Amino acid sequence: MTTSLITGATSGLGAAFARRLAADGHRLVLVARDEERLARAAADLLTRYNTAAEVLPADLADDDGIASVEARLRDPDRPVHVLVNNAGFGNGGGFLDVPVAQELRMLKVHCEAVLRLTSAAVPAMRERRRGFVINVASVAAFMSRGTYGASKAWVVSFTEGVAQELAGSGVRFLALCPGFVRTEFHARAGMDASKVPSWAWLNANKVVATALRDLARDRTVSVPDPRYKLAVALTRHLPTSLYAAASTRTGRRYDPKF
Repeated sequence: MTTSLITGATSGLGAAFARRLAADGHRLVLVARDEERLARAAADLLTRYNTAAEVLPADLADDDGIASVEARLRDPDRPVHVLVNNAGFGNGGGFLDVPVAQELRMLKVHCEAVLRLTSAAVPAMRERRRGFVINVASVAAFMSRGTYGASKAWVVSFTEGVAQELAGSGVRFLALCPGFVRTEFHARAGMDASKVPSWAWLNANKVVATALRDLARDRTVSVPDPRYKLAVALTRHLPTSLYAAASTRTGRRYDPKF
C-alpha cells in the first residue's frame, strides 16, 4: 500500500490532499503543529474513508520539528512513497513592518524544511524507483511579492532543478502554484482578504485534483485554473515595474495561498 506524508495537514490544501489520498486508498502520515487538531483530522479520515492515519506533531520552523519528520521519512521499515510539502504561512504588513525574525521563520518553513524533507525522502524513493514529491508554492512565485513570493520562487526553482537532475529515476516532482484558495491562511496571517473578488477564489479540492492530474501527466509546474495561467503568462511578458506597482498597492494582505 502507498504511504503519503503531508505537512500542514490539518487545514486548507493539506487537509484536501489528505482527503483525496485517503479516498485513493493511501495510508497517511499527517504532520502539523497542533496535536489535538491532528487527532481530530485522523479520526475524521478513519470515519470517512476507513483509513488509519499516523499523526506526527512537528513545528517546521524549529530544527527539532524538521528533524523528527526527516527521521520518519528515512525509516526503512515504514517507507513513504508520496511527500507533500504543504506547510506554510504569510506575514501581514509591508516589508519594514514585519520583524526579521518572523521573515526568517517563514524562510525556514518554506525553504529549509522543503529542502531537508525532500532530501530525506528521495534516496529511498530513488532506490525503489517509485515516488512523488509535491511542493506547494504559489502564483506569487512569479511576481514581486517580497519575502513570501521570493520563498515560493525558490520552491519552484528547487523543484524544477531536482526534477531535471533525477529525470528517469522513477521519482517525480511537482511544484503546485495556486492563486487564492479559501483556507485559514489569510485569517491566521491577519490579512484582510475581503476585497479579493469572488471569481478569484479557488476550491481546495479542485486544486488538489488538478495537481494530481498534472503529476500524472509528468508536468513539473502546475498552475491550477486558466485565469491564473493567464496571470502567470502576463507576468513573464510585462515589465516588472507594472505588476510590482500593483503588488505594492495591495500589499501582503492579499498574498495568495493554498
